[in-house]
Amino acid sequence: QAAAGGGRAALRACGVHNVCRLLARRAHGFYARDAGVAHRKNLGLLRRIMCQESTKFKNVWTTHSASPIAYERGRIYMDNYQCCITSIAQQPRLIYQKSKCAKSEKIEDALLLECPLGEMLPSPSDYKASLIVLTVQNWLLRLSADSGEVLEKVYLAGSCCKFFRYLSWDTPQEVMIVKSAQNKLPAAARQAGIQQTVLFYLAVFQVLPLSFIGMLEINKKIFGNSVTDVAVSNGILIVMYSMGLVRLYNFKAILEQFMEQSFELGQEFNWNGQVGVVGKYPFGLPCNIKITDTPPLLFEASSLENAFQIGGYPWHYIITPNKKKHKGVFHICSLKDNALAKNGIQDMKCCSLEPDWIYFHPDMSGRIIHVGPNLIKVLKLKEVKNHADQMEIAEDFTIVANRENCVNNNVTVTASGRVVKKRFTLLDDDPEQETFKIVDYEDELDLLSTVAVTQIGADGRAHLDFHCNEHGILLKSIPLKESWDVTYSHEVYFDKDLVLHIEQKPNRRFSCYVYQMVCDTARDDD
Repeated sequence: QAAAGGGRAALRACGVHNVCRLLARRAHGFYARDAGVAHRKNLGLLRRIMCQESTKFKNVWTTHSASPIAYERGRIYMDNYQCCITSIAQQPRLIYQKSKCAKSEKIEDALLLECPLGEMLPSPSDYKASLIVLTVQNWLLRLSADSGEVLEKVYLAGSCCKFFRYLSWDTPQEVMIVKSAQNKLPAAARQAGIQQTVLFYLAVFQVLPLSFIGMLEINKKIFGNSVTDVAVSNGILIVMYSMGLVRLYNFKAILEQFMEQSFELGQEFNWNGQVGVVGKYPFGLPCNIKITDTPPLLFEASSLENAFQIGGYPWHYIITPNKKKHKGVFHICSLKDNALAKNGIQDMKCCSLEPDWIYFHPDMSGRIIHVGPNLIKVLKLKEVKNHADQMEIAEDFTIVANRENCVNNNVTVTASGRVVKKRFTLLDDDPEQETFKIVDYEDELDLLSTVAVTQIGADGRAHLDFHCNEHGILLKSIPLKESWDVTYSHEVYFDKDLVLHIEQKPNRRFSCYVYQMVCDTARDDD
């Protein structure tokens, strides 16, 4: 009764008369005594300060490297993760520098591992951020993010596989997938008539504490001869085929149904005539999940280049019809019955070298972002009026590139009155016109960021714009000081008060430019 009385008092105090609304507001930290409310208020203040006209972003640090540069949560990694630099300080500074590693210790892939909230962990080091890395010799290492010290190491490849290359999340920060490269027989073996039936190996781990769940193989005899790739995401095994077909299976059900025996890291085992220790050299991990029959199919679709996405509410998926003439045309369909949504065919009819792209908004709103050379459309799913079981696609808002000064007339008239017709028209992504190159979402500040580029001659200029995620209103524009060549590969990260631009030039030359938020003063115009 006391609890009920307190709940009613809380409802009256905040003016909310619906329990569901009250719980939703609590989850979002609306009340001063709730956990996280101070952090939310601080982020709101940061957003307002950052979007002020007087606030600038200053290029505080630039570096160049002959090896790839990576960025993860305020840390810049160089020299194949042997060098770590913090970007949070006023001036980026070195966290650690390890000695140059041998080619046999080269890191193939990496994931940042962060401590889960509210869980008891076995080791004090588990409460700090760490880096999971995969080496070329099939070692899985957990490194301290602060020192680079090796905290844990697992040897992956036993007799079954020698080429693990990729790390990914099944469930972010909970379940990790280690995938092998595709198994291919040497030409001599193929000519001798030797058949290779195993295409990929997948090793599955629970993280923090790091524990081995199982290893399985993707076999032609089970999934078919034309498999080109596999992935695991959110409990779904995704199998892709050369003809554009995509098939989805329940990954958790596969683990439960086909696991022959469970193993723990460090456990001694006798498996198929092999005696060793799980995760130790030279035995590695046992392939303890044997798929002996085709699992029940959850869903399948045919799409050009295997492009397939699921999202929205109720669940919908996006595909491109599986013919080259339909490239750039996107169909948005209901996952329940495959029905095409009303206005569900999205086609910008772009004439450009680089295609437009589409994806479900990462803010979990169920919206869709469609990006073309000069137009960004944010779309939403809504019920068709008087037809509650049918959904339609409607525009939420659009963002348009600034091409006010662009004149592209196919017909011109000279001073003498002669009519001249051009034999060509400019592409929609012509470098001399402002063109969208990157669109991203900053979840902590709830801002949509865009990078637009204009290149005149050899000099390209880019600016990073911040838009209100709810309505698309332009809140801030930041010019990038360095020249932007549209033929190079670029990555731009916007992380609270930090902007980081990584550029890859020809011949494996990499550059990194760091911008930090500063208050404009009379003494500093940058």
